[in-house]
Amino acid sequence: MIAPEVEMERVELAPAAALFRSLGDPARLMIVRRLAAGPARVTDLMSGLGLAQSTVSKHLACLRDCGLVVSEPEGRASVFRLAQPALADMLSAAETVLAATGDAVVVCPVWGQGCGGPDCCAGDES
Repeated sequence: MIAPEVEMERVELAPAAALFRSLGDPARLMIVRRLAAGPARVTDLMSGLGLAQSTVSKHLACLRDCGLVVSEPEGRASVFRLAQPALADMLSAAETVLAATGDAVVVCPVWGQGCGGPDCCAGDES
């Protein structure tokens, strides 16, 4: 049986876990990094990141559904920007951690096995 305080902590951390999962795709991180530099249209993201329109649109929809980006119509296009400027700070902090740990995360021997892989714990509440 799980202690009530442990269960409470798990519930409290669930939104943070969902946030990190929403950023768990390299294409989404590329989009967030680009939008941290300023607003952009889908065509700007396509050409600047070398991604297909369908890929950019799919990931923007995910980020919008998670409340991380917003869009405003501009002429016949939409301009996307970060909904939370703190997201740029979080990305910068992650880059600082990665720089400090070197390749430790990339070469982690258990990455992709059990907890730690891209599909790890997806939808798992245990």
